[in-house]
Amino acid sequence: MADTIELVERIEKLEARNKRVEDNKGWETSWTRRLSIMVLTYLTVCVYLHFVVHISPWVNALVPVIGYFLSTLTVQRLKQHWLRRRK
Repeated sequence: MADTIELVERIEKLEARNKRVEDNKGWETSWTRRLSIMVLTYLTVCVYLHFVVHISPWVNALVPVIGYFLSTLTVQRLKQHWLRRRK
C-alpha cells in the first residue's frame, strides 16, 4: 500500500514539473516577453543616447529594438532547422 502512495506522489510531482516546464516554454516564446524586452531595450538605449552620446535618441534607439525583433524571428527558424537536422 505504501508503494502505491509513493508512486502516486512521484507521478504528481512529475506532472507538476511538466506543467512548470510547459509554462516556462510558453513564456519564452510569448509575444508578451518579446514586446517587453523590446520596450526595455528601447528605453535603455534612449537613456544611453540622450545622456551619454547626446544625440536625439527616439529614432536611433529603434535600431537595437528592430535588431532584437528580427533575431527572435530568425533564431526560432534556426532552432527548428537545427532540431530537424538533429533527428
